[in-house]
Amino acid sequence: MAKRRIDGFFYGLFMDGEVLKGHSVTALNPRKAYVDDFVLCLGRRSTLVPSEGARSYGVVYSLTHEDLDRLYSSPGLREYCPEAVIATTFEGQSLPALCYNLRERPGRHEANPEYAEKLRAVLRRFNFPSDYIESIS
Repeated sequence: MAKRRIDGFFYGLFMDGEVLKGHSVTALNPRKAYVDDFVLCLGRRSTLVPSEGARSYGVVYSLTHEDLDRLYSSPGLREYCPEAVIATTFEGQSLPALCYNLRERPGRHEANPEYAEKLRAVLRRFNFPSDYIESIS
């Protein structure tokens, strides 16, 4: 019996399908999307934080609960918790998705310039808005 797939919204390095494959995750049906009223915050890694009027970009993939468990049980990612969001694809379709975020906004002392550069590179590959990409530091 095939395992049920759900949509997950990724806004960090997991937007890259090759990174997901490296974690033995089979992510299907990639769709460029955004979530409104969340701002991207960077620390050692990235997280989304509620912020009225903000918009954060990412990719929605179809994957299994087992895939998500595998991704977020890795060291350094166990602190991420699933949240329901409404993602809007670039084609205008709104859909519910799971999005993993930290409970607390990272502190300024947690800056990771190497991570930020990798994230900007992934966002460029997906051709997200340049002002959004340039805002990442």
